[in-house]
Amino acid sequence: MLVTVLDLISDLDGLLRPEVFDDYSPNGLQVPGPEEIRTVATGVTASVDLFERAAAEEAQLVLVHHGLFWKGMPQHVDHALYRRLRPLFLNDIALAAYHLPLDAHPEVGNNALLARALGADDVERFGDIGFTARFAGDGIDAAELTDRVREVTGRDPLHLAYGPTRVRALGIVSGGAAGYLGDAIAAGLDAFLTGEPAERVLAQAREAGIHFLAAGHYATETFGIRALGDRCSEQYGVRHVFVDDPNPI
Repeated sequence: MLVTVLDLISDLDGLLRPEVFDDYSPNGLQVPGPEEIRTVATGVTASVDLFERAAAEEAQLVLVHHGLFWKGMPQHVDHALYRRLRPLFLNDIALAAYHLPLDAHPEVGNNALLARALGADDVERFGDIGFTARFAGDGIDAAELTDRVREVTGRDPLHLAYGPTRVRALGIVSGGAAGYLGDAIAAGLDAFLTGEPAERVLAQAREAGIHFLAAGHYATETFGIRALGDRCSEQYGVRHVFVDDPNPI
């Protein structure tokens, strides 16, 4: 069964509801391409390498979490943007991106999927885009939490271990979300997990008595885009290829 780019993007827009988010970048279709899709390539961040590898897989559509366009960018096509657009145009590949909507979704979102991958017994909304993972009984040992984060992200996390010995409630906001630590403290959570740390969080965590974990911006945001590609494959019968481009940040 062949599906058109417009039909698939319409379906994803309906699922992720980008119109309800005040985002830093446009969500949905960013670069048009062929009418029909047989192969979808997914990746975390738009890049020349991703697009060239997608072309090698004969993809007609690339889905990413971090797209090409962001607030504050130059209002013209500079050399860097031209280099990124070129493989899309040369290989007739469409590009779509979903940023905050893909962090926040309760089924295919980065944060909800992370919470479930970590073995949460209950998952509930935390802030505007995050989720709280709750562990049954008296929770899990803080060292066990670190081990679980390492296992599911493939990264050895930075762990500022100032919280209680047992963790019952963990706030999760993937990517560059160290600023949500204050919300986790205000909510009385035992721990907070994100991708990137910030210098100020050490004092915040120490003074509030909370665990702070950072497992990498990239590593905490592979979950949603992979799930979105798998959904496209299951619903429309298209081939899905996840293009892994590991990033130490």
